[in-house]
Amino acid sequence: MNDKTTIRRLPERAVEDRRVIDAILDEGFVCHVAYIVDGRPVVIPTLYARDGDRLLLHGSNSMGIARAVRRGSPLSVAVTHVDGLVVARSGFHSSANYRSVVVHGVGRILEGEDHAGALDKIIESVIPGRLADLRPSTRSEIDQTSVIELSLDEVSAKVRTGGPKDDPEDLDSEVWAGILPLHVVAGQPIASDDLTPNIAPPDYLVDYRR
Repeated sequence: MNDKTTIRRLPERAVEDRRVIDAILDEGFVCHVAYIVDGRPVVIPTLYARDGDRLLLHGSNSMGIARAVRRGSPLSVAVTHVDGLVVARSGFHSSANYRSVVVHGVGRILEGEDHAGALDKIIESVIPGRLADLRPSTRSEIDQTSVIELSLDEVSAKVRTGGPKDDPEDLDSEVWAGILPLHVVAGQPIASDDLTPNIAPPDYLVDYRR
Protein backbone atom coordinates (compact mmCIF):
# COMPACT_ATOMS: atom_id res chain seq x y z
CA MET A 1 0.00 0.00 0.00
CA ASN A 2 1.08 3.57 -0.72
CA ASP A 3 -0.59 6.96 -1.16
CA LYS A 4 -1.83 5.94 -4.60
CA THR A 5 -3.43 2.68 -3.54
CA THR A 6 -4.70 3.48 -0.03
CA ILE A 7 -8.50 3.63 0.00
CA ARG A 8 -9.64 6.47 2.22
CA ARG A 9 -13.39 6.61 1.57
CA LEU A 10 -15.21 3.55 2.92
CA PRO A 11 -11.96 1.68 3.59
CA GLU A 12 -13.97 -1.32 4.85
CA ARG A 13 -14.73 -2.08 1.20
CA ALA A 14 -11.05 -2.36 0.31
CA VAL A 15 -9.86 -5.71 -1.03
CA GLU A 16 -6.22 -6.78 -0.81
CA ASP A 17 -6.59 -10.46 -1.76
CA ARG A 18 -4.74 -10.72 -5.06
CA ARG A 19 -6.88 -13.66 -6.16
CA VAL A 20 -10.00 -11.50 -5.89
CA ILE A 21 -8.29 -8.64 -7.72
CA ASP A 22 -7.18 -10.95 -10.54
CA ALA A 23 -10.69 -12.38 -10.83
CA ILE A 24 -12.18 -8.89 -11.19
CA LEU A 25 -9.67 -8.06 -13.91
CA ASP A 26 -10.17 -11.38 -15.70
CA GLU A 27 -13.95 -10.99 -15.86
CA GLY A 28 -13.70 -7.73 -17.77
CA PHE A 29 -12.23 -6.75 -21.10
CA VAL A 30 -12.87 -2.98 -21.27
CA CYS A 31 -11.02 -0.54 -19.04
CA HIS A 32 -10.75 3.24 -18.81
CA VAL A 33 -7.24 4.66 -19.01
CA ALA A 34 -6.32 8.12 -17.72
CA TYR A 35 -3.16 9.91 -18.83
CA ILE A 36 -1.79 13.43 -19.16
CA VAL A 37 -1.56 15.40 -22.42
CA ASP A 38 -0.19 18.95 -22.40
CA GLY A 39 -0.95 19.26 -18.71
CA ARG A 40 -4.59 18.15 -18.96
CA PRO A 41 -6.14 14.80 -18.00
CA VAL A 42 -7.60 12.54 -20.70
CA VAL A 43 -9.62 9.35 -20.20
CA ILE A 44 -10.29 6.78 -22.92
CA PRO A 45 -11.87 3.30 -22.96
CA THR A 46 -9.88 0.48 -24.50
CA LEU A 47 -9.62 -3.31 -24.54
CA TYR A 48 -7.25 -5.03 -22.15
CA ALA A 49 -6.15 -8.41 -20.87
CA ARG A 50 -4.42 -9.51 -17.72
CA ASP A 51 -1.28 -11.56 -18.31
CA GLY A 52 0.10 -12.68 -14.97
CA ASP A 53 1.38 -9.63 -13.11
CA ARG A 54 0.78 -7.18 -15.93
CA LEU A 55 -2.05 -5.57 -17.84
CA LEU A 56 -1.92 -5.44 -21.62
CA LEU A 57 -3.69 -2.35 -23.01
CA HIS A 58 -4.72 -2.42 -26.66
CA GLY A 59 -4.39 0.59 -28.91
CA SER A 60 -3.02 1.97 -32.13
CA ASN A 61 0.24 3.79 -32.73
CA SER A 62 -1.70 6.96 -33.50
CA MET A 63 -3.66 6.93 -30.23
CA GLY A 64 -2.97 9.60 -27.66
CA ILE A 65 -2.23 7.01 -25.01
CA ALA A 66 0.65 5.56 -27.03
CA ARG A 67 2.13 9.02 -27.52
CA ALA A 68 1.63 9.81 -23.85
CA VAL A 69 3.40 6.63 -22.78
CA ARG A 70 6.33 7.47 -25.03
CA ARG A 71 6.56 10.83 -23.26
CA GLY A 72 6.54 9.14 -19.87
CA SER A 73 3.04 10.06 -18.73
CA PRO A 74 1.79 8.16 -15.68
CA LEU A 75 -1.28 6.02 -16.23
CA SER A 76 -4.29 5.21 -14.11
CA VAL A 77 -6.51 2.32 -15.25
CA ALA A 78 -9.98 1.52 -13.89
CA VAL A 79 -12.05 -1.65 -14.33
CA THR A 80 -15.57 -1.78 -12.84
CA HIS A 81 -18.36 -4.35 -12.73
CA VAL A 82 -21.79 -3.19 -11.55
CA ASP A 83 -23.56 -6.17 -9.98
CA GLY A 84 -26.76 -4.49 -8.90
CA LEU A 85 -28.62 -1.34 -7.93
CA VAL A 86 -29.09 -0.93 -4.19
CA VAL A 87 -32.59 0.50 -3.81
CA ALA A 88 -32.81 2.19 -0.42
CA ARG A 89 -35.61 4.01 1.31
CA SER A 90 -33.77 7.28 0.86
CA GLY A 91 -31.76 8.77 -1.94
CA PHE A 92 -28.79 9.21 0.35
CA HIS A 93 -28.46 5.49 1.06
CA SER A 94 -29.25 4.35 -2.48
CA SER A 95 -26.12 2.87 -4.03
CA ALA A 96 -24.79 0.11 -6.25
CA ASN A 97 -23.12 -3.22 -5.65
CA TYR A 98 -19.87 -3.27 -7.56
CA ARG A 99 -16.38 -4.67 -7.90
CA SER A 100 -13.66 -2.30 -9.04
CA VAL A 101 -9.90 -2.25 -9.53
CA VAL A 102 -7.64 0.74 -10.13
CA VAL A 103 -4.06 0.31 -11.35
CA HIS A 104 -1.39 3.03 -11.27
CA GLY A 105 1.95 3.06 -13.02
CA VAL A 106 4.08 4.03 -15.99
CA GLY A 107 3.40 2.00 -19.10
CA ARG A 108 5.82 0.44 -21.56
CA ILE A 109 5.10 -0.03 -25.25
CA LEU A 110 5.88 -3.60 -26.27
CA GLU A 111 7.91 -4.39 -29.37
CA GLY A 112 8.86 -7.36 -31.50
CA GLU A 113 7.63 -10.83 -30.59
CA ASP A 114 6.39 -9.64 -27.20
CA HIS A 115 4.15 -7.15 -29.00
CA ALA A 116 2.75 -9.75 -31.41
CA GLY A 117 2.24 -12.26 -28.61
CA ALA A 118 0.46 -9.68 -26.48
CA LEU A 119 -1.99 -8.96 -29.30
CA ASP A 120 -2.82 -12.66 -29.42
CA LYS A 121 -3.33 -12.72 -25.64
CA ILE A 122 -5.83 -9.84 -25.86
CA ILE A 123 -7.79 -11.56 -28.64
CA GLU A 124 -7.92 -14.80 -26.68
CA SER A 125 -8.84 -13.02 -23.46
CA VAL A 126 -11.81 -11.20 -25.01
CA ILE A 127 -13.14 -14.29 -26.86
CA PRO A 128 -11.53 -17.50 -25.58
CA GLY A 129 -11.04 -19.95 -28.44
CA ARG A 130 -11.19 -17.34 -31.19
CA LEU A 131 -7.48 -17.12 -31.91
CA ALA A 132 -7.31 -20.67 -33.32
CA ASP A 133 -9.88 -19.76 -36.00
CA LEU A 134 -8.19 -16.59 -37.23
CA ARG A 135 -5.60 -16.19 -39.97
CA PRO A 136 -2.27 -14.86 -38.66
CA SER A 137 -2.02 -11.09 -38.41
CA THR A 138 0.01 -9.48 -41.17
CA ARG A 139 3.12 -7.44 -40.40
CA SER A 140 1.26 -4.31 -41.51
CA GLU A 141 -1.60 -5.01 -39.11
CA ILE A 142 0.79 -5.63 -36.24
CA ASP A 143 2.73 -2.46 -36.99
CA GLN A 144 -0.44 -0.36 -36.90
CA THR A 145 -1.31 -1.48 -33.39
CA SER A 146 0.28 -0.86 -30.05
CA VAL A 147 0.16 -2.81 -26.81
CA ILE A 148 1.05 -1.06 -23.58
CA GLU A 149 2.27 -3.12 -20.67
CA LEU A 150 1.39 -1.89 -17.20
CA SER A 151 2.69 -3.68 -14.15
CA LEU A 152 0.22 -4.66 -11.44
CA ASP A 153 2.53 -3.43 -8.69
CA GLU A 154 0.30 -0.54 -7.60
CA VAL A 155 -3.27 -1.82 -7.37
CA SER A 156 -6.29 -1.00 -5.24
CA ALA A 157 -9.70 -2.66 -5.23
CA LYS A 158 -13.12 -2.04 -3.69
CA VAL A 159 -16.16 -4.28 -3.46
CA ARG A 160 -19.67 -3.53 -2.24
CA THR A 161 -22.18 -6.30 -1.64
CA GLY A 162 -25.45 -6.67 0.23
CA GLY A 163 -28.62 -4.69 0.60
CA PRO A 164 -29.39 -1.09 1.55
CA LYS A 165 -28.20 0.31 4.85
CA ASP A 166 -31.13 2.55 5.69
CA ASP A 167 -31.43 4.72 8.76
CA PRO A 168 -33.37 3.04 11.60
CA GLU A 169 -36.10 5.67 11.47
CA ASP A 170 -36.76 4.81 7.80
CA LEU A 171 -37.27 1.07 8.29
CA ASP A 172 -41.00 1.39 8.89
CA SER A 173 -41.46 3.25 5.59
CA GLU A 174 -43.91 1.76 3.11
CA VAL A 175 -41.40 2.33 0.32
CA TRP A 176 -39.92 -0.85 -1.25
CA ALA A 177 -36.21 -1.45 -0.62
CA GLY A 178 -33.80 -4.11 -1.79
CA ILE A 179 -31.46 -4.98 -4.64
CA LEU A 180 -32.00 -4.99 -8.40
CA PRO A 181 -29.38 -7.46 -9.73
CA LEU A 182 -27.62 -6.60 -12.98
CA HIS A 183 -25.81 -9.05 -15.26
CA VAL A 184 -23.90 -8.89 -18.53
CA VAL A 185 -25.56 -11.48 -20.78
CA ALA A 186 -24.48 -12.24 -24.35
CA GLY A 187 -27.20 -12.51 -26.98
CA GLN A 188 -27.28 -14.89 -29.91
CA PRO A 189 -24.55 -14.28 -32.52
CA ILE A 190 -25.71 -12.25 -35.54
CA ALA A 191 -24.08 -13.26 -38.83
CA SER A 192 -22.35 -10.68 -40.98
CA ASP A 193 -24.31 -9.68 -44.10
CA ASP A 194 -21.46 -10.91 -46.30
CA LEU A 195 -20.90 -14.22 -44.48
CA THR A 196 -20.56 -17.26 -46.73
CA PRO A 197 -23.79 -19.28 -46.42
CA ASN A 198 -24.02 -22.28 -44.10
CA ILE A 199 -21.23 -21.23 -41.74
CA ALA A 200 -22.54 -21.81 -38.23
CA PRO A 201 -21.40 -19.65 -35.31
CA PRO A 202 -18.74 -21.41 -33.23
CA ASP A 203 -19.63 -22.84 -29.84
CA TYR A 204 -17.43 -20.29 -28.03
CA LEU A 205 -19.78 -17.54 -29.29
CA VAL A 206 -23.03 -19.43 -28.80
CA ASP A 207 -22.04 -20.27 -25.23
CA TYR A 208 -20.15 -17.04 -24.52
CA ARG A 209 -19.83 -16.11 -20.86
CA ARG A 210 -17.62 -13.80 -18.86
